[in-house]
Amino acid sequence: MRASAAVARIFFRALSVLLTTLLVASFSGCVSGQRFVPRFGTTALPLTASGAIGLHDSVRDASLRLVIAGLDEDSAGRPSRAVASYQRAVRVDPTNPFAFLALSRHHLEGDSFAEAAAFLDQARSLFEVQRRLGPAVDVWGLGLRAGIDRAAGDEVRARAFFDQARALSPEIWGDERLSAAELR
Repeated sequence: MRASAAVARIFFRALSVLLTTLLVASFSGCVSGQRFVPRFGTTALPLTASGAIGLHDSVRDASLRLVIAGLDEDSAGRPSRAVASYQRAVRVDPTNPFAFLALSRHHLEGDSFAEAAAFLDQARSLFEVQRRLGPAVDVWGLGLRAGIDRAAGDEVRARAFFDQARALSPEIWGDERLSAAELR
């Protein structure tokens, strides 16, 4: 009797380890081939420039590092150095949507609304072509579009976009402003 109980314990322990391993593997993308995106309730964690490193090739990673350097320059109050980094990022990889998001954010902060809108449209097009649209990246576009609309005097439309952005990421859009550190 004791032998069969010991065998049963070993069997169930092994089964538990196997199921845990399969669960972890499925969340990490090993089984399905897709990455797991952590979620808080109905909101997704936004994909940041830092978070995008490693998702593509080395050229994109180099461009993302330039975007991050530019965001750091923006945070430090050096806008001309920030723009230079963003422009280098675009030259390294003209298909990097984060470079255009950073440029849009930068121009919105600098009251260059037409440029902010053009860079946001370019970022959205690139995310769409790369099949990366979804809550993790839509949150940036919705909030930036709201800021652009507010600057253009369309408060009703801005309010609607800010509400959508806040629903996706209240911690970022609660103040209705995207800082360089938040996109970083």
